[in-house]
Amino acid sequence: MQRDYRTIFGVLLIAGGILIGLQQWGYLKGDWNDALFAGLWALGALYFFDQARLQNNPWLNFVGLVLAGLAASNLLDLFFPPIGDALGGAVFLGAIGAGFLFIFRREPSNWWALIPSGVMFTLAIISVLDDLRLDIPFETGGLLFIGIGLTFLIISRLRTSSEPLGWAIFPAGALILFGLFVSLGSAASWNYVWPVIIIVVGICLLWQSLRKS
Repeated sequence: MQRDYRTIFGVLLIAGGILIGLQQWGYLKGDWNDALFAGLWALGALYFFDQARLQNNPWLNFVGLVLAGLAASNLLDLFFPPIGDALGGAVFLGAIGAGFLFIFRREPSNWWALIPSGVMFTLAIISVLDDLRLDIPFETGGLLFIGIGLTFLIISRLRTSSEPLGWAIFPAGALILFGLFVSLGSAASWNYVWPVIIIVVGICLLWQSLRKS
């Protein structure tokens, strides 16, 4: 049976009109375009979620999650502008990360999807820390490398039938060490970090060799 989307579209138009009216009358603090785009993104998200169910296509769910993240970000700006300013970007980035995580959960052989997922979740955390302007004793730039390193660490522990993923422990260790170096800033020096990285990589190689023998 072919689905009639006029009902969904009509309901969202009514909801969008109400939100724009409330904003114009001063009951909502956001801009009218936040209400308009929230409705448009929500409509697109519902469409792609429905098509993903009908076609059994996880990538359509991915697009739906991204659009849902955009809608949630606009709604935060509309109803709670201070929260939207602090968390709007993180919500959108987290939605992209959730989309890639969904791709992996649907098909574990798509382990590569964990890498962009980890990057997006890490960027979401960094975005929140930067927007809140918290007094933290380290540079947030290093968190990106630490987050990617932890993602590779998770990948190294996966058990898939397609291929072994133990190799991921090496970029995990290097990225985490580099992230700590960047985060600590003046407390670290390349003259000390590089030998440590080489030693850690050598220990990992030796451990892998001894375990196989």
